[in-house]
Amino acid sequence: MIYLFRIYQWLIAAPILLVLTLLTCIATFLGTWLFGQSWGGYYPPMIWSRCVCLLWGIRVRVNGRENISSDQSYVFVANHQGAFDIWSIYGYLGHRFKWLMKKELRKVFFVGAACNAAGHVFVDDSSIQGVKQTIADAEQRLKRGMSVVIFPEGSRSFDGCMLPFKRGAFMLAAEFGLPIVPITIDGSFRAMPRTTYNVTPTLITLTIHKPIFPGEGGFNTRKLLAECHDIIHSALPPQYR
Repeated sequence: MIYLFRIYQWLIAAPILLVLTLLTCIATFLGTWLFGQSWGGYYPPMIWSRCVCLLWGIRVRVNGRENISSDQSYVFVANHQGAFDIWSIYGYLGHRFKWLMKKELRKVFFVGAACNAAGHVFVDDSSIQGVKQTIADAEQRLKRGMSVVIFPEGSRSFDGCMLPFKRGAFMLAAEFGLPIVPITIDGSFRAMPRTTYNVTPTLITLTIHKPIFPGEGGFNTRKLLAECHDIIHSALPPQYR
């Protein structure tokens, strides 16, 4: 059965994905031009992400969506198990947001331009001026219920277990005094780890934890980092702890 699925994956699903990605980029350009970044930068990619999951037989279950409000801006932080983290969050989080993504992704043909049009924030940590510009760009996005999503590990796990967190996401939350929401992703490593391009149909579970709000003195970023790491880690199955 797995051999039949591989034939389907590469001869049918992969070409469809390429066409869908091209159409989504075009829809994003048109959508942001006609209706603004809030609509055009969210709905076409959301539909694209759900189609990708359906193409590869990936089911997504969301727990804890009642913990977030549509009219509140958040900094979402999630563990990064595999490529399907992006599609599962984009397709099923149910909250408008912008990604904080590596600046190198801006160079990806057509996709980088679509991400720029959608208003995603490209992170430049190569200089102090670059960091300041990243913060300024993010500040423009975090309005009227718009949020940002960050993978604080910085890259995908090699074994499904969590990597150490970097401080950038938590410094951003502290800078703007926004509540931070930990998200645990489980199943994406089984779907497609970073060591292969082959997909395995499976269930991905997104667990949206309760927001952590800043106290009177704001956030202690080191404490916040450790707290979010522990919360996300606690909802993973034993083999990934």
